[in-house]
Amino acid sequence: MAAGQRLICAAGELADGGKGVRFTVDREGRAIPAFAIRYRGRAYAYINECGHVPAELDWQPGEFFDLSGLYLICAIHGALYAPDSGRCLGGRCQGRGLKPLPVQETDGNLFLMLENNDG
Repeated sequence: MAAGQRLICAAGELADGGKGVRFTVDREGRAIPAFAIRYRGRAYAYINECGHVPAELDWQPGEFFDLSGLYLICAIHGALYAPDSGRCLGGRCQGRGLKPLPVQETDGNLFLMLENNDG
């Protein structure tokens, strides 16, 4: 059950297949890196951690897509992920996908939908 929402960014900050927005979520008292991207007109958010090892994906701050703008890529391992599901598509992720976070676009803004202990 959702306990509220937290602003991530203005929805217009996310270009389709372009630069993402980094933010953090609180999990068990720790700030965990996360990111939001837009793909085919819809916003998605994930924990910023490769399925292979706990390393952040972006090769430059906010750069999560490969050069085609069609796949999310781990800068360290080259693992490819589907932007709309976080599913592992190939590489060292070995079937382990990204961990999605619930987001909602409302009134021109993107919000993280908070659950118990999120923030």
